[in-house]
Amino acid sequence: MRISRIKIKNWRNFRSAEVKNISDVVYLLGPNASGKSNFLDVMRFLRDLGKSKGGGLQEAVEGRGGISKIRCLHARKDTEVLIDIDVVHKEGLGGWNYVIGFNIPSSGFEKSRRAFITKEIVNRIGEDGEKTNLLQRPNSEDARDEDQRQQSYLEQVNSNKEFRALAEFFGSITYYHLVPQLLKFGDEISGRTLEDDPFGQEFLLRVSATQERTRNSRLKKIEKALRSVVPQMEDLKFLKDEVTGRPHLEIKFKHHRPRGARQREDQFSDGTLRLIALFWLLQETGDSPLLLEEPELSLNEEVVRQLSYLIDTVRRRRSGGFGRQVFISTHSSALLSNPGIDADGIIVIEPSDDGSNTRKVNEAENAALSAGLSPAEVVLPHARGVPVGMQLKLDL
Repeated sequence: MRISRIKIKNWRNFRSAEVKNISDVVYLLGPNASGKSNFLDVMRFLRDLGKSKGGGLQEAVEGRGGISKIRCLHARKDTEVLIDIDVVHKEGLGGWNYVIGFNIPSSGFEKSRRAFITKEIVNRIGEDGEKTNLLQRPNSEDARDEDQRQQSYLEQVNSNKEFRALAEFFGSITYYHLVPQLLKFGDEISGRTLEDDPFGQEFLLRVSATQERTRNSRLKKIEKALRSVVPQMEDLKFLKDEVTGRPHLEIKFKHHRPRGARQREDQFSDGTLRLIALFWLLQETGDSPLLLEEPELSLNEEVVRQLSYLIDTVRRRRSGGFGRQVFISTHSSALLSNPGIDADGIIVIEPSDDGSNTRKVNEAENAALSAGLSPAEVVLPHARGVPVGMQLKLDL
């Protein structure tokens, strides 16, 4: 399945925004602090509602600092926070519509002032596009016991039987922003691993826990992709330390020695580690989206220029025929310099005096892209908030 539409109200930077016809690979463009990360956080929020362990509405809200930190500063009389999202099967035949709205009550719940459900709707979308309603809250059970409105049905196994596949889809959304130093020097840092391991501290344990045949197959595909961007690379393999049993990755490089030179992950460049983690995640089982923030970090510019092609290649080679849907936030000119990037996959986030807005490429931009220009040339100058041709000037 994949996400095909997202509508939000009073979410972070966005007073109101909607994106339709969302592609399999999405590039989020916009100036700093425009809301790229906050747009990704919509999907992380749904993941926190649907995940099987330690999720739920209250934890998702409090983990973001409370509803006052989530609600858009531009919200006026209507202060409800709302997410309305469509999830469809990759073949385009049917799917789900899920709506959740929440707020802090003006009365009731006085003791806790906890977030409560203002609306929760689940519709099954048929192959003909018709919707069948499965859940409409508040309902009669909520009327009998208002405390139930402090939880979504996504987090209640005894309540989501009819749409559990949707809850599992949301709960499997992956956000990853690997920090190489945390992986290389994990023993020395000895820090607490955050829930869901978003920064890759336990990435090697993730690799180690994978069945051997599957692991070797994925590493071979990664090796093939890396050979085009990592000089002198010959072989990538997984091994365990004979003494400690700790998992490691090892790369063999061409060398003047007959058997070549070998390095373990603590000797890899930061960029190589980030690429390995990225390509691994693109191959993981399940079809829930992968959320990536600025994957170009630590990478050589020439590697970044190939990144969109490599991402597309690896995800299409995944067993099962369909690759994961990928959302990428970036403002890298090198990454967007590939003219092969699908115009339908570009979402531009534009700040305004009334909150940030979202849009797809406009008619003029689409014409320029169709003529062979790249998103870096056509869309990025506008997405950065700098008019084309404008340069930074210092008043001396």
